[in-house]
Amino acid sequence: MKQPYKEYTEADHAMWKSLFERQMEQLPKIASEAYLAGMDQVGFVADHIPDFENETNPRLLKMTGWEVYVVPGLIAHREFYQHLANKQFPASTWLRKPEQLDYLEEPDMFHDTFGHVPLLGNQAFCDFMVNLSKVALNYIDDEESLQRLSRLYWYTVEFGLIRENGELKMYGGGIISSSGESRYSLSSSVPKIDFDVATILDTPYHIDKYQDHYFVIDSYEQLYGSVTEIDNFLKKTIGNTSFY
Repeated sequence: MKQPYKEYTEADHAMWKSLFERQMEQLPKIASEAYLAGMDQVGFVADHIPDFENETNPRLLKMTGWEVYVVPGLIAHREFYQHLANKQFPASTWLRKPEQLDYLEEPDMFHDTFGHVPLLGNQAFCDFMVNLSKVALNYIDDEESLQRLSRLYWYTVEFGLIRENGELKMYGGGIISSSGESRYSLSSSVPKIDFDVATILDTPYHIDKYQDHYFVIDSYEQLYGSVTEIDNFLKKTIGNTSFY
């Protein structure tokens, strides 16, 4: 599939601009430094929807060897993790409508690109994504293991927080692309839990409301370094063979 860029309407570009500007009013103070740096490097701007083929992918490939890979929507676990293992980030091309401004049942292009793509400029985070996906493919036929890995992906890639210079910042694409949850997640009233593999793999999450708690990493290198522990945990749980 290709991004049907010429089919985007003025209303689509206006929606992107509205979402972009609303988030960028608050993200410079609360988003991870790596995310903000990646935003500049990948070249996202308010006045037009990113052009994957001519703008985004050439820049990403030079940065870390990744690219945005167009998919029709939500895809099966096997296909999803195969793309990530091959340094292809799956992204839809449809954009929400005005009545969907604050809530979507299925991620749209703004979530997939604005929320996730800038952090693909960070090498340690990219290495984590590739190696986590290889683990997932090793357990792809075991539903319990896939559920546990979905929890870890959710609490890191989608809704993760990071400590930077003594402050909590956001890096998860689900938070970064949500105006309301951006404010909610850093509230002192919401529990923050130190990153721990065993705890995350056993902690359910919500898909239809803000999270009850968030997990905090100290660095992207910590994420990358956790992959062996993740694999070992799953191996002990079901007696499978490690991909290492």
